[in-house]
Amino acid sequence: MHTINTATVVGAGYMGGGIAQVLALHGFTVRIADVDTAATHEALKRLEKEAREFEDQGLFEPGSAKTIMDNLTAGDSLEDAVADADFVMEAVFEDPEVKKEVLARICASARPDAIIGTNTSTIPVKVLVGAVTNPERFLTVHFSNPAPFIPGVELVAGEATSQEAIDSVKDLLARAGREGAQVADTPGMALNRLQYALLKEATLIVEQGVASVEDVDTIVRTTFGFRLGFFGPFAIADQAGLPVYAKGFTTLENAFGDRMATPKLLVDAVAAGREGTKNGKGLTGDFDDDTKAALIAYRNNAYSRMGDLLRELGPAPKGT
Repeated sequence: MHTINTATVVGAGYMGGGIAQVLALHGFTVRIADVDTAATHEALKRLEKEAREFEDQGLFEPGSAKTIMDNLTAGDSLEDAVADADFVMEAVFEDPEVKKEVLARICASARPDAIIGTNTSTIPVKVLVGAVTNPERFLTVHFSNPAPFIPGVELVAGEATSQEAIDSVKDLLARAGREGAQVADTPGMALNRLQYALLKEATLIVEQGVASVEDVDTIVRTTFGFRLGFFGPFAIADQAGLPVYAKGFTTLENAFGDRMATPKLLVDAVAAGREGTKNGKGLTGDFDDDTKAALIAYRNNAYSRMGDLLRELGPAPKGT
């Protein structure tokens, strides 16, 4: 594994700047580069101002802004900024041609062993990799917005990506207090396929007159959305009971057809006697009595404290 200590973020807008803040806050030596020198230095000023505001608001620990600015500098050019970096993160506009142009410029000036990541949210590695020399060092490293506060990072390896590059980036993420999850090289990866599927169904519900926009948002944030900060969909299904989900899918399939057919993974699990936490055999693993009790205790505490937090914060501002 190649240990990453220095990083350059190319594209210092809201997303790239947030990534630079995360890395700098956790002790990496970071440089930023944007479309020109003036834009890069303006971005640096903005990131310092944001970091101080986050600290004043209690979102960053005291001293965080100083740590960030001690570790964060502006490159005079893209070429200068990437020249000595262990890791280069491309975080420019979500357009394949723009990204290819920037990746080619990065490769022309970066060290041949520098690991190169792209922060694309939907574009497969195989679409972009042609612009990269030494493609074994290239992969998607997809942070979510706002990067300083969202811990999950989606990783996508291409056909040529080496295990060493993957392991090096996973190590970087762990040291930066982030959780990496590796998925296959497919359009939308996992995160946006899930997000877009939810939005698609939500819009259909509104278009069909089943519920209003406001009521759909209320349902999501106060029910299953309430749980998602602690458990993913498979863990939630285990807790509810897999046979319950299978029966529910039967109702939905009868109403909506193949679009809502019972997934084979669920059918096979129920057929194999896996019922979730009810019988200690679920999609996420097997549970003995002690583990089940600990899980339920954690769940109840988590949801109670989430309720406390939401009551403390109050409703989010919204338009009229």
